[in-house]
Amino acid sequence: MRATRRSVMALAGGLLLIASNAMAAELVLFELAGCPWCTIWNRTIGPIYPKSEVGRRAPLRRVALGDGIPAGLTLKGPIRYTPTFVLVEEGREVDRIEGYSGEDFFWARIEALVGRRPPSP
Repeated sequence: MRATRRSVMALAGGLLLIASNAMAAELVLFELAGCPWCTIWNRTIGPIYPKSEVGRRAPLRRVALGDGIPAGLTLKGPIRYTPTFVLVEEGREVDRIEGYSGEDFFWARIEALVGRRPPSP
């Protein structure tokens, strides 16, 4: 009986974690091989983004633009520029940043977008 009870509790906890992660915000980066601005972002921001408060609230998912839109992701419109950063919740676009024009602009913009969202679990 104890093993069954533990198994049920573990399963319930796992399902809650899956459900909460499904509703968590994420930042989807659409990039293109050879894009010079993508390269600059990857060199300057890429290594520190996951360590930032914003990066913890909206973890990064990379998508190669040539691979198309991932299943389960609904965008408000087409991706026309690279890099494009799409803030997503529950599989739907909330807002986006098109292009990269430097660290100061990126951090100010992403902090404003993510700062309005509740923290991810």
